[in-house]
Parts: sequence; structure tokens; C-alpha cells
Amino acid sequence: MQDEADKQPAILEKRRKKGRFLPRLSYLVLALAIFTAGWLAGCGRLQVRQYGAVSSNSGLPDKLDLSSVDSIYQSLKNNFDGTLDEAALLDGIKSGLAKATGDPYTEYFNAEGAEEFTNEIDGVFEGIGAQLGKDADNNIIIISPLSGYPAERAGLKPKDIIAQIDGETAYDLTIGEAVDKIRGEKGTTVILTIVRDGKPIEIPVVREQIDVPSVKSEIKDGIGVIEITRFGDDTVELARKAAQDFKAANVKGIVLDLRGNPGGYLEGSVDVASLWLDKGTTILTERRENVVINTISAKGNPLLKGIPTIVLIDEGSASASEILAGALKDNNAATLIGQKSFGKGSVQQPVNLRDGGLLKVTIARWFTPAGKNIDKEGIEPDTAIELKPEDVTAGRDPQLDAAIAKLR
Repeated sequence: MQDEADKQPAILEKRRKKGRFLPRLSYLVLALAIFTAGWLAGCGRLQVRQYGAVSSNSGLPDKLDLSSVDSIYQSLKNNFDGTLDEAALLDGIKSGLAKATGDPYTEYFNAEGAEEFTNEIDGVFEGIGAQLGKDADNNIIIISPLSGYPAERAGLKPKDIIAQIDGETAYDLTIGEAVDKIRGEKGTTVILTIVRDGKPIEIPVVREQIDVPSVKSEIKDGIGVIEITRFGDDTVELARKAAQDFKAANVKGIVLDLRGNPGGYLEGSVDVASLWLDKGTTILTERRENVVINTISAKGNPLLKGIPTIVLIDEGSASASEILAGALKDNNAATLIGQKSFGKGSVQQPVNLRDGGLLKVTIARWFTPAGKNIDKEGIEPDTAIELKPEDVTAGRDPQLDAAIAKLR
């Protein structure tokens, strides 16, 4: 799964741009955490459902025989040449149990990992607040510092080349590796050696908590543009506010930008789809063992119904964002422009554990209203337009430009 994650549209510390809508680079840096989102229930948001009646695992014992596990533990305790950490051993057992399912989206998080996972979805983390990318020479560069955050205050600028991070070369790093080195506990300092106009500059940046909204919107030449970066706690409220603004301005059309959106809370994607779709309109169905177990429908109050809409997608649009794009496409509420989406067609449910950990379990496969499961296949756009590295470097966005031109 890490290989798949490395192919996704990217973000340093959450992926948003400064102020306006700028083109994306590539590669998402939220590693597995957000890519495995697309929740059926988000940590207390929805009632946890049980589908045991439709399961091929009913023949398994109620409890595992762990005597062999204890034998391994005793052998390690008595013979291992080194210091063992009891908590780490227990975490390893739990993680191994989840991995043994063979499903990359079924995953165990210890208490610390569970908190980080939730914070990723909700856009809260600690770092410097900047979007990273790579230039044509494979250098790590600043795409855009987030307005009001440490990177901007320290003087980092778009197209700055990051040559070193805390004295170590950054040239051979992936974007994800660079992000891992730049992120850190708030109040600590990371020293970036950047190259600007051919000259090296050493810039210390003090990390702090970054809280990035999941929705940005603007009205551009009579067209409403709404960009949703993930489906978090604030998404529905912000999207509804944008819809009200668009309605009041009597926009000629809407661009819904889901590029680089790796998913999040399923509930959020359903609520956003409901801004376009009549109450009762099918958004998706869930199946277990190819049996339909649930149909999720629009909730009503479609403020944007009938307004011409184009959805932008790319290879980083995954999970809940694919649900939204598929629902609007199959219900003839929007057309799609961009590149084929990521292809994540399963639903995960979080199970909070007594020790503060979290188990995320794949409980179903989801299907679009037209009955398609897009797992590993993705959703094809109606109009394929590539966003090339040279477009990004030049500040061009042919996908957004094409959408706006079509709606005028």
C-alpha cells in the first residue's frame, strides 16, 4: 500500500494552497493514514453496525488459542539478546493480526497512532504549514506556504529549493520522507537550507500546530469554485456555506474540485452529495459477499440542484471523494474532468479499543448508483486532461481552466 500511496497527489502538512486555487503537484504525503479513510462511522459519529449474518467467518472459534503466541513470548523473554519493550510486543501482535487479513485497509493503531489518524482527517497536525513538491530536476521545492503559518512567517517562498533539512541533504528524499523530517513537535525548530536564485539560505522555522480547513471556495468570473481537500469535521458546514453563497450570487455553474482528496468521513461525502441530489436519490450501496446490505441515499435540501456542475478528479481522488464523484456522475448531476481516480471501493468501520487504540476494519464494498465497484479501477473522467509538471511549475491549471471555460 505504501507504493500506491507514493503515487498520489501530495501535500506537505495537509495539502492546501495559499489563498487561491493553485495546481497540484503529485504525491500525497499522508502515507497510509488518510488513504485508508472512507469511514462508515467516524469515531462516534454514526452508530456502529454489525453484519455478522452475512459473513464467511461464522465458522471461526469465538476465541483464538494464543498458547503458541505465549510460547514465542516466553522464548523471546528468556533468550533474546537485547531489551524488549512489552508495549511494543503487544502492539506488534495486534498489528500482525490485522495484517494477516491480507486487506491493506484493515489496520490497527495504538493509542498514539489513533490520535494521529483522527487528527490527519480533521486537518490538525504539527509542522510548518507548507505544500511541497518536486521540480523537473527532482529537487524538493516549496509549492506554497500556508498563509499565516510558520513557513510563510519565516520567509519561505514558492519555488524555493529545499537543499538540506537539519543539515542532511534532501535531494534523494521522496516528498513523503521530506515531510516526515520537517514535521515535528510544536515549539521545536527545523532548519531548512534553501536555494533561491542560485544562492543557499539557511532558514530556521519553529513548528506549531497547523489547523487547515477542508473546504475553500470562491466565485471566479461568475463560476462558483469549491475545493474539498478531505472529508473532516468541518467539511459539511463549510460546503453548505459555500453553496449558500453560490446560490445568492446566482452563479452560472460550479466547479467541485476533488483532486488530491484522499477521502475521510463517509457521512461528509453523503451530506455534500445531498447539496445536488433530491432526497432519496441513491448515492451508493454497500455489499458484503456480493449481498446488498445497505443503500445510502441523499438527505434532501439540494441547494445546488440544476446548476451545471463539473467535478475535477485525479489519481489522488480516493474513497469518499470517489463516492461523491460517482454519485453526481451516475445521477447526471455533474460531468467529470481530469484524470482517472485512485480506485478505493471498500468501506472501513473504526472500533475503539479499551487501551485507547483503534482497529479499522473493512466491513463492505461500496458500489456507485450505476452498480459499479471501482476498487483498483477508479472512475474515468468524461473529459481526460492531464496536469503536467511544467504546468505546475508555470502556475497553470489546464483542468480548472477547461472546467470554467465549459461552464461559461
